[in-house]
Amino acid sequence: MHPPHASAHGVIDWLNALAGLLVGLVVGLTGVGGGSLMSPILILLFGIAPSTAIGTDLWFAAITKTVGGAVHHRNESVDFGVVRLLAIGSVPAALLTGLFLWHYNVERLSHAGTLSRVLGVVLILTSFATLMRVRLARWVTTLPVRSSPRFPVMKLAATIVAGAILGTLVTLTSVGAGALGATMLLLLYPKRLNLKKLVGTDITHAVPIALIGGVIHLIAGSVNFGLLGMLLVGSLPGIVIGSKLSAVVPERAIQPALALVLAFAGYKLLG
Repeated sequence: MHPPHASAHGVIDWLNALAGLLVGLVVGLTGVGGGSLMSPILILLFGIAPSTAIGTDLWFAAITKTVGGAVHHRNESVDFGVVRLLAIGSVPAALLTGLFLWHYNVERLSHAGTLSRVLGVVLILTSFATLMRVRLARWVTTLPVRSSPRFPVMKLAATIVAGAILGTLVTLTSVGAGALGATMLLLLYPKRLNLKKLVGTDITHAVPIALIGGVIHLIAGSVNFGLLGMLLVGSLPGIVIGSKLSAVVPERAIQPALALVLAFAGYKLLG
């Protein structure tokens, strides 16, 4: 007979796998939601320290997005020109943010509530981006600046800046590479990137910054590999099931609910 604490530990492991399954379903259905949902679930529902939740989620994202990026690369649905421009901004920003976390001690920032508050703000921004992405893209195409002869140079600079923003946010919070990244790309390249290339480009760009953030948190000791394993056990079948359900469940039916959950999670973390 197993002692009570061993039984409780086993239940927690399978609850973590269930969390992975839920996140995988949402990712499969909508293409976004991985980092945005995983960190708040771990913090708010399972009581995981924010630093550990973020560090573990970064490795979760690095592994799952590497697989997703490879699939998109094989399907030729990645715009590597855009990925390179984003990386010019995101990789240095991720490294500098990592130095900031190292200098100020990621565990101390976690206990002080700094990481939770930043995560809360990013989740609310992600909620807004999830709801308003298509409307914002339509509005951007009507801006007179797009017809300016300087616009190509401005777009190039804006892409690098967008990468820097994403590199900072992902390293700090593990959130931003999904809905926020896709929204930025849609605003910058509404005609160049169709939906398939938008998702493939966004996922591929997220891999190096998730790895950089993951390594930084690993050095700081804020990654739980046992937890990571259970999350992957649940998420991989979840992504497959969600992808199949996406053929019958329209994304528009899921987006408002996802945005509401993200906004509520952000509010709770800010509180």
